[in-house]
Amino acid sequence: MKILIIEDDVDTRRFLAKGLREAGHVVDEAGNGEDGLHQAMEGSHDVAVVDRMMPQRDGLSIVREMRDAGRATPVLILSALGDVDDRVEGLRAGGDDYLVKPFAFAELSARLDALTRRHDGEGPATVLRVDSLEMDLLKRTVHRSGRLIRLQPREFKLLEFLMRHAGQVVTRTMLLEGVWDYHFDPQTNVIDVHISRLRAKVDKDFDLPLIHTVRGAGYRLSPDS
Repeated sequence: MKILIIEDDVDTRRFLAKGLREAGHVVDEAGNGEDGLHQAMEGSHDVAVVDRMMPQRDGLSIVREMRDAGRATPVLILSALGDVDDRVEGLRAGGDDYLVKPFAFAELSARLDALTRRHDGEGPATVLRVDSLEMDLLKRTVHRSGRLIRLQPREFKLLEFLMRHAGQVVTRTMLLEGVWDYHFDPQTNVIDVHISRLRAKVDKDFDLPLIHTVRGAGYRLSPDS
């Protein structure tokens, strides 16, 4: 995806941009409302992340001008204002989703994926497929080349996360947030242990490995080495 981040807080903007680029996305950045509005009007972005409170021009006015100009780019509004009235105001201004700070990066990433699917007119997926690997989210089953693979609940959740980000590098931070909900220290080897177990079940006895280690970055689920 090509993503526009409009956020005046430097640390937050850099954190988001780094995480999204690590996930394989193209990211444009704007540090104030005026620059952000210009990029939103001139660029061809799949989705935009817009901070609500910024100097020069606030996020809601940016979204309103985008909609008035006919720009249909999906917008996720970020804000420290989390009351119901604040969220309603953001959505009525033209925002497609609203996420309250502080937030988990994995949730933001999942919401961006959902926004682009919705914008493309796709319904929610109930079956995930990568090469010969198939996961049925309703039946909670996994098959590879027709062979049933029995997984523990945490292994299933880990594999689901990898499949939803198929072809992308998934960092340890993303896995800790998305699969373990920050319950473990980043230095723990729990990720390595579960990846090893998952490999033994998903790739064992198959000529083509799907789970790859990207040295210094994380993991990737892909039929390509």
